[in-house]
Amino acid sequence: MDGTGYAVCRCAARTFLVEKHSLADGRRTAYEVLQVRDEADQVVVQAAYRVLAAKYHPDYNTAPGAERRMAELNDAYASIRSAERRAVYDKTRRPIEATRAQAPGRGQATSPPTAAGARTRATSNDTVDFGRYAGWSLADLAVSDPDYLRWLGRHSSGIRYRQRIDALLRDRPKPTTSSKVRGR
Repeated sequence: MDGTGYAVCRCAARTFLVEKHSLADGRRTAYEVLQVRDEADQVVVQAAYRVLAAKYHPDYNTAPGAERRMAELNDAYASIRSAERRAVYDKTRRPIEATRAQAPGRGQATSPPTAAGARTRATSNDTVDFGRYAGWSLADLAVSDPDYLRWLGRHSSGIRYRQRIDALLRDRPKPTTSSKVRGR
């Protein structure tokens, strides 16, 4: 799986992309475990389960994670093995995904800080206009996410900000060893 939101699946001698829909708590959905699309026919779900069960069954696969993987497959298939169970599973899954879509997740940033005095005055060439930090000033980034600012200073997309980034990072106080240990 990669960071694009899709997983490469090899099933029934074909390779295809499947959308990843992880649950809010980080677990994979039944569709992802079975490597099928959400809208796949019931016959496809059953075929995927049979292929994966044959591959990961502990009687035939002696790999260390085979039992865990088989249990995961069984749980996933039990959730969506019939049209009725699948409808119930989809209804219970939708509210979780809706709340996750509203909250910022991995790879997403919150909106720029707007508390009184917290936002620094930014000029047009001092404001990031792309990516997850679009609308943030470089000074705000230096406080909130200095690692991203360091990356931006090295990356070609940040070439126009390079002098300002270098100045901000140079003027920023270095964390002491005791604050690193305390996580501050």
